[in-house]
Amino acid sequence: MLLLDSGAEVDSLKRLLEPGGAVNAPRDACGQSPAHLAAQAGHPFFLLWQLQAGADLNQQDAFGEAPIHKAAKVGSLECLSLLVASNALIDLRNKNGQTAEDLAWSCGFLECAKFLTTVKHTQSMKLSEQSKCSFNTDNCGLLPKNKRAYRNVDNSNGKKQRSDAHLC
Repeated sequence: MLLLDSGAEVDSLKRLLEPGGAVNAPRDACGQSPAHLAAQAGHPFFLLWQLQAGADLNQQDAFGEAPIHKAAKVGSLECLSLLVASNALIDLRNKNGQTAEDLAWSCGFLECAKFLTTVKHTQSMKLSEQSKCSFNTDNCGLLPKNKRAYRNVDNSNGKKQRSDAHLC
């Protein structure tokens, strides 16, 4: 494995690779877990490894930030994509009331901000459609529509006549 010699990044990676700690246990004074550190360093493979080991992707640190906030602050679209695909809460707010989308916009990571905006819009559309279905199940095909029964009624002209009797 090739590690770059940039101080904070190497320290973060060393903490990620330290054996023996619980996956969600804070590893620094700010309450950041290895998942926070992976997202903050922009390392999607380490983040994936943490998530597969059972890391809480919505765990907040001392600043109220989850890994999704950290990824947005550094502009890691790969980490953001992984977190969103793993069902991270995109509307989670830090102690300053900011979402990951807010942080991406304020830090100038437009591609990340647009991605999060699109995800938020898509999720709200799905919720809107689901709520429509829960209130009006007939339009969503969940309940059968009333069917009318037809019966043959002899008529003097030989045509069949419709009956308005409903099936039970």
